[in-house]
Amino acid sequence: MFWNKTPNADAHVELEPAEVAARMQRGEIVLVDVREPNEIAAERIPGALVMSLSQFDPGKLPPGEVVLTCLGGKRSALALAHCRRAGSQVKTHMRGGLAAWKAAGLPTTR
Repeated sequence: MFWNKTPNADAHVELEPAEVAARMQRGEIVLVDVREPNEIAAERIPGALVMSLSQFDPGKLPPGEVVLTCLGGKRSALALAHCRRAGSQVKTHMRGGLAAWKAAGLPTTR
């Protein structure tokens, strides 16, 4: 039996940190960190833009393919919900956030 596999318009995409890093290096995506300024000051992913969730505005996201991130994935999922409500095409975030990035051995800066 074949099942109807119609994509869910509300579905989001999760990318693994290694894929995000590779695609950032190739210039294919823009990573946007939605953590708050004090968290960013303590540690960040090099090359990521910052748009804190408390100030998040989907209309101010940069052009191109945007991937959202946070510390563990919850706030970036909330930001994706903001994007969906605003009619934004942004639908991707990084699985596990900064914690997963570091666990994968990828670089951070302070």
